[in-house]
Amino acid sequence: MTSELTTQEEFDAFADDVARELGTHCRTAELTDHHRGLGRLIIDGDGRALRLSQPDHRHPNRLKIHAALPDEARMLAPSIGVTARSARHVAREITRRLYPLHAEAVEQAAEIAARQEAEERGRRAVTEAVAGALPGARIEEQYRRTRIIWQHDTRPPGQHGPVQVDSVTVLVGPSGHGVQVEASGRPESVTAMLAAFAQASQE
Repeated sequence: MTSELTTQEEFDAFADDVARELGTHCRTAELTDHHRGLGRLIIDGDGRALRLSQPDHRHPNRLKIHAALPDEARMLAPSIGVTARSARHVAREITRRLYPLHAEAVEQAAEIAARQEAEERGRRAVTEAVAGALPGARIEEQYRRTRIIWQHDTRPPGQHGPVQVDSVTVLVGPSGHGVQVEASGRPESVTAMLAAFAQASQE
C-alpha cells in the first residue's frame, strides 16, 4: 500500500519515518532550495544530504531522491525514482541503489577537483613567469585560460603626435603546457622579439 503524500505535513512525517529507517543518527530539515512541489531534506549519519521531493503532484506517491554533492557545478548529483510504498521500502531503495551511485559520484568529483587543481597550478606558474617578463602587464582570468596583455607607448616622454604602441597578448592554455602569442608594434620591436624567440627555441 502506497502512502498518499498530499500536504507538506504528511510529506515531513513520511521523511521522518524514512530517516528513522535509515538509522538512528539521521535527521530531517527543511529543503530550502526546493521551490516546486513537496520536499524535505534528510541528513544521514555519515553527513550525506538526501533531497526528497515530489516532482509531480498528480502522482503523489512517486518520489525523486537526490544525494547531494559538495560541488554540483562540476557534476550532477545522482538520483533515483522510487514509489512511496512505505518508509522502509524507500530507505531500502536508498541504501541499495542511491548510496552506491553517490559513492561513485563522490569519487569522480574528487578526481575532477584534483585534476582542476593541478591544471590551475600549472597555468598559474606559467602566468607568473610570463607576467614577470612583461612588467606592468594586465592579467585577465577566463574559463580555464589566462590572458596577459602588455602595452608600451614608445614615444619619448613629453612628445606629441601619433601614438606608437608595442603590444603583446599572451593566452595561457588550461594546464600551462602551451601559450599563444600575438604581437604588434614597430617592426624593429617585433623583429627583435621574433629573433629572441628563435634563438631560445634552438638552445
